[in-house]
Amino acid sequence: MQDLHDDHERYRKQSMQLTLTDIFEARRAIAGRVVRTPLLPSRFMTEQTGQPFFLKMETMQPTGAFKLRGATNAARNAPEGTTTLTCCSTGNHGRGVAYAARELGLNAVICMSSLVPQTKLDGIRALGSETRIVGNSQDDALAECRKLGQATGVFEISPFDDPYVIAGQGTIGLEILEDVPNLDTLLVPLSGGGLAAGVALAAKSINPQVRVVGLTMDRGAAMKTSIDAGRPVEVPEVASLADSLGGGIGLDNRLSFAMCRDLLDEIILVTEGEIYRAMQALYYEDSHVAEGACVVGIAAILAGKLTAPKGPVATIITGRNVDMVQFTKVMTGQDVMLGDYLLEGKPYGA
Repeated sequence: MQDLHDDHERYRKQSMQLTLTDIFEARRAIAGRVVRTPLLPSRFMTEQTGQPFFLKMETMQPTGAFKLRGATNAARNAPEGTTTLTCCSTGNHGRGVAYAARELGLNAVICMSSLVPQTKLDGIRALGSETRIVGNSQDDALAECRKLGQATGVFEISPFDDPYVIAGQGTIGLEILEDVPNLDTLLVPLSGGGLAAGVALAAKSINPQVRVVGLTMDRGAAMKTSIDAGRPVEVPEVASLADSLGGGIGLDNRLSFAMCRDLLDEIILVTEGEIYRAMQALYYEDSHVAEGACVVGIAAILAGKLTAPKGPVATIITGRNVDMVQFTKVMTGQDVMLGDYLLEGKPYGA
């Protein structure tokens, strides 16, 4: 048991200063196990911005979301002797860890709060993993995950504050810059910061002039609140159309907080109503079914919150694992209940 504990400690202490080399190594580790997703042009968003606009379609991953990249890289670098992977998740990371565990012949226990949509629970269970629903926030789920991680052979993979996870997500940035070398602005959904940190590191290492903007909902914006405070802080977690962006960043955050603080040029907050309209726009204009978390960049542009870009723009369509009942209500202009908050609907274009 002590040898495995020592391996865990070495794992957590290494790569505390990530570089572009780590991201290239991650690409080699996950090659053939994740999809190099297409970067599709959006005629509608090109018209809105006056610049070429591209959608990075992470919805085409086998698990339906970008999280598979980081989860696969971390799982393949787990300490020798690991028999079980565990994590806390708002859904997509858990699905990625469950998928990676199955591919490697490992067990998985995924800890989630009561706010996680049923569709995401079902997707994880379908991969053969155990799920534990704990409390009403990701912090509650994390506490349970940390307990599990103390057992022999069990290894915890953070959804965002892990060097291998961040490097894995950073491979998205490599692909975008390879496809559009003259990219001006990169819009990245922001939650715990693993995606934003990795993508920003990749993009700015290749082209320091690229503007990288983090975007999130205005209710429960943990990373933005923490950066404003100068340290990681707790933020109440509430129901949102962008449920994948919920949860805190961890008071003991070691990597993603500092990387987002130092690498992001700006953080923009969008309202639930703006997310609602952007989900409709992505569906009706570009025919994509996607989670609310995917459209925060589109929402900021349609709401006039983003400074006009001077060249090509890209955003990451992060996942498709949406609650279809809720999605149908949004597409048909119906009201949506988010916890105790009533979001009034409106038909697209009305």
